[in-house]
Amino acid sequence: MPTPSMEDYIEQIYMLIENKGYARVSDIAEALSVHPSSVTKMVQKLDKDDYLVYEKYRGLVLTPKGSKVGKRLVYRHELLEQFLRVIGVKEEHIYEDVEGIEHHLSWDSIDRIGDLVQFFEEEKKRIEELRVIQSRNE
Repeated sequence: MPTPSMEDYIEQIYMLIENKGYARVSDIAEALSVHPSSVTKMVQKLDKDDYLVYEKYRGLVLTPKGSKVGKRLVYRHELLEQFLRVIGVKEEHIYEDVEGIEHHLSWDSIDRIGDLVQFFEEEKKRIEELRVIQSRNE
């Protein structure tokens, strides 16, 4: 597994706080499969850069800036999962594929993918037509 990026940390912290109400270094380390010492270093950097407030032994809280970025990163991740499902990617490949591409796309590309997902989901018949084309090409 590649080293998690700063975005991976912010996204994970945001999701933990949303789901559990808090994020601890140990929870982040487990979720990202890294050592707690790596989490502590990144959390200190995120604190310095005003994404969160970190108090040693007390936990952390996202700042408004950190929450805004976290929310956008979670949206990007979920949108890409949705997109891959719409285009017929097998479920067992989706998470790994999203992890592989999400940091390499511009926000303009993400917005266009959102438009495409919306286009297909507005009329489910479009997705059915796509499946017919895919089955012909298999």
